Amino acid sequence: MAPVSTLSKKRKPSFRRLLKTSNVKLDNKLKNRQFKKESTDKKHRKEQKKLRAAIKDAVLKTPLPLERYKKRPEDEEEEEFVESLPMDMMDEDDLEQIKAMAQKASFLTRDLSSSGPVHAKKRKGEQQGPESYEKMPRKMQLTEEKEVIHLLPIKDKIRGLIPQSMEKPVVAKKAEEEEGDAPTGLEQFENEEEAVAGPALTPQEQLKLRTQKLTNRKLRIASLGSDILSDPTTNIKKLKELRAMLMETDPYVAVTVRKLVMVSLMEVFKDIVPSYRIRPLTETEKASKVKKETQQLREFEEGLVSQYKFYLENLEQTVKDWKQKKRKRSEAVSLQSYKGLAEVAIRCICELLVALPHFNFHNNIIVLVVPLMNDPIKRVSDMCCEAVKKLLKQDKHGQASLGTVKVISGLVKSKNYDVRPELLKVLICLRIKEVEVKKDTDDTAPKKKFMNYKDKKKNLSRMQRKWKKAEEKLEKELLEAEASENKDKKLKLHTETLNIVFLIYFRILKKAQKSILLPSVLEGLAKFAHLINLEFFDDLLNVLQHLIQSGDLTYRESLHCIQTAFNILSGQGDVLNIDPLKFYSHLYKTLLKLNAGASNEDISIVLRCLDVMLTKRRKQVTLQRALAFVKRLSTLSLHTLPNATVGILASNRTLMHTFPKCDILLDNEAQGSGVFLPELDEPEYCNPQNTALWELHTLKRHYHPVVRRFATHLCAGAPSEGSGALIVQLARRHPVELFEDYRAKDMTFNPPVAGPSTKKKDYFTIGPALLDDKLKQQIDRVLSAEEEDPISLDFSAVLPQTNST
Repeated sequence: MAPVSTLSKKRKPSFRRLLKTSNVKLDNKLKNRQFKKESTDKKHRKEQKKLRAAIKDAVLKTPLPLERYKKRPEDEEEEEFVESLPMDMMDEDDLEQIKAMAQKASFLTRDLSSSGPVHAKKRKGEQQGPESYEKMPRKMQLTEEKEVIHLLPIKDKIRGLIPQSMEKPVVAKKAEEEEGDAPTGLEQFENEEEAVAGPALTPQEQLKLRTQKLTNRKLRIASLGSDILSDPTTNIKKLKELRAMLMETDPYVAVTVRKLVMVSLMEVFKDIVPSYRIRPLTETEKASKVKKETQQLREFEEGLVSQYKFYLENLEQTVKDWKQKKRKRSEAVSLQSYKGLAEVAIRCICELLVALPHFNFHNNIIVLVVPLMNDPIKRVSDMCCEAVKKLLKQDKHGQASLGTVKVISGLVKSKNYDVRPELLKVLICLRIKEVEVKKDTDDTAPKKKFMNYKDKKKNLSRMQRKWKKAEEKLEKELLEAEASENKDKKLKLHTETLNIVFLIYFRILKKAQKSILLPSVLEGLAKFAHLINLEFFDDLLNVLQHLIQSGDLTYRESLHCIQTAFNILSGQGDVLNIDPLKFYSHLYKTLLKLNAGASNEDISIVLRCLDVMLTKRRKQVTLQRALAFVKRLSTLSLHTLPNATVGILASNRTLMHTFPKCDILLDNEAQGSGVFLPELDEPEYCNPQNTALWELHTLKRHYHPVVRRFATHLCAGAPSEGSGALIVQLARRHPVELFEDYRAKDMTFNPPVAGPSTKKKDYFTIGPALLDDKLKQQIDRVLSAEEEDPISLDFSAVLPQTNST
């Protein structure tokens, strides 16, 4: 065998050769890209040119002759000669024949574009103009330009680099068209709609068709929803397909399908949204390499946030279209149906506001919901108010409450205080119990200091220093576990929120005292008055006293004024030297305006006022004032419903325990000079010591068992133990709690009251039923006289005779 030559051996290419080949490959790719772009642009220009030509041909409606010939001078002379002939030399018959012949077209004068015979009769229904196919632009068969793909070149020793290329196969293009034309998802429904569109259907067929379409859409929504919920990380792309069904255009089922998709997406988001806020990734995080699971989680979070954003935008646009009464181009949904769509959208937004306060775009939802609280439609306004109330009640951190209060403050100011009272009543649901109080000095509780190294070395042994180090480390970890930083942050948020709330209230008290918002403002001040800064106490009390003396307030508003004033004085305001005698007199006068009607619900405010005014300020209240209030409350208990009566009697029991000398009202003997004046509105000067609580004897026969028990207990002197004492369940309850517990809900008594006995009597009383003997004799005499001889009863005969003069 001949030895194998070294030239035939396959050598590894050098780095330079590899570099050269890679450059050629890049050049070929660039050429391919440029050629593809040029061919695409060329095709686009040709299509535009054809389209312009077709439009131009369609615009030209009147056909033009193929050729136009200029008249020869001999013909013009003949026409002038004919026109110059006198008409009076011709007969009338000849003249009419010449005119009829002139109306017929000759070969030279007729329009050559029409191929019909000249003297042919026109048939019925024949088209006068050109045929429709004549207006269509002609299509010429053009050879399609084949795309060329540049391949890697071949290197030859003689010719060097030989470029290689090949035509792009057409089969792949057809396969791509078939794949692209395959209907999926909503395209399949659109194809069904196009197939169905045909002859007009009867109402029964339309109803059947709508039911069929709606069933298909429901099954599709259910399938997508279950797939997303089963594996949200993998099927996050199906969320986009489900959201695309919000753009349903079939007029048969558009409204229903959109409503179903809105509610379905809301429930899906509530289930798959994580319990943390998703932040956008930084450029460094995007460029860094991560694990496959981490990358999948990032894609899921990114897709979830984007779809959630688009969903909220769709809901917002639906509400805006309803408000602006904007008609869409598709006209799949009528203007009348937009109201129902908008209500469903608002309900979904409210549900997301309450369910996802921690997730992205929550502030955007607040900005959308708060203006709807002032909507003129009561149903929409109540829906949004209830959602905001739930949000404020369940907010534990304070961030959502702060955002809501800021938006409400801006809305009230922009509307110039012309808003619904429900907008401010929502603020009462704030969970704020403590705020940061300004301190006069910087002295705070001494923080625990750890020993430094010198102190340890001086005072402790080696083993003690080791134990001390471990102990300090453990204490630091415990301090971190206490989350004191979160507590301070929450306190700051609550302080800022309450400052904005008081700013709203003080603006209304200053600029809109006669507004319908005043009751809501006074109710809010009554709840948060103990948190007001000490600097505003004096001015606020003067404003409240001025409002009460003006006489423009209703009894409910005046009760809120009194409650606010005493909440201020019972908290930090106890250092103020103020005698609120006018507030006592006004409450004493207002008590008689309450009754068992609509004002029965305001008894709870009265009970809170009594607790703050009399019980908590027992040292500033005189005995005469306490006796007067006990007597008037007993009178009021006769005019209220059972739950209010129980609350009032419980309040009287508390006053009798707070002021033991009130037991003189249980004695019918007068104490001192004077007579009780129940009509006097001054509790200090009505002589209450000279009366008794006779109302308790009436209440002992009340139909409600708890009222009877309380009345019997008070008649016995309200003992804490013994036979006349109350049971523990009633004795330890606050009057306001008793008022709420025994409320007659759904027109039923609590506890149930036994009805009258329906059993008939087996016997009847025999004997005289009247106590007056003379009346009994007179009735017997009249009845016996009627039986013997009926007489007419003339009552006018008994009257005295008077002169008519």
